[in-house]
Amino acid sequence: MTQEESQTQEESQTQEQNTQRPELESAHDFARVDDGFERLWTPHRMAYINGERPTEHAGEGCPFCSVTAKNDAEGLIVHRGESCYVVMNLFPYNPGHVLVCPYRHVSLYVDLTDEETLEFGSLTKASMVALEGSSSPMGYNIGINQGAVAGAGIRAHLHQHIVPRWSGDSNFLPIIGQTKALPMLLEDARQRLVDSWPRT
Repeated sequence: MTQEESQTQEESQTQEQNTQRPELESAHDFARVDDGFERLWTPHRMAYINGERPTEHAGEGCPFCSVTAKNDAEGLIVHRGESCYVVMNLFPYNPGHVLVCPYRHVSLYVDLTDEETLEFGSLTKASMVALEGSSSPMGYNIGINQGAVAGAGIRAHLHQHIVPRWSGDSNFLPIIGQTKALPMLLEDARQRLVDSWPRT
């Protein structure tokens, strides 16, 4: 191949690549105030922002009541017990963030029966075993927010958070940008937990 033919071929490839890629517009052509910040766009969060708000009543208006009617994969359910179940948090703080919930629509921990309390605790332990097997966290945040003043987003249906933690898992994004970067999809994290769930 001659040098001229090689140059023509390169120009043709460059032209083909340019026609396949959309041309980016310069930010300088738009009205703006440069504040020195980069932007991380998260349009998927609009489903939460624009979504229907949970009701105080049991049934379809409560996400913790309605999710149990779905199959496990669709509802992101990790494990179903007799009186309680474990589900992935749809808006997790970290990969593997799960919620332990009673099937019964109760708002307070003291409203659980003795049987529900026992299973609630055993599913908490089993969740930690599954998390150890699936992702080896260095620690956990485990807690229940009781009431709106305590930070409960859905206060009508009791749920306990189990958040796996690793050294350095927090950075500036949640503090400065109110954005959480998650390295794993919910479906993948759920499947890893299912695969690591303790067998009895």
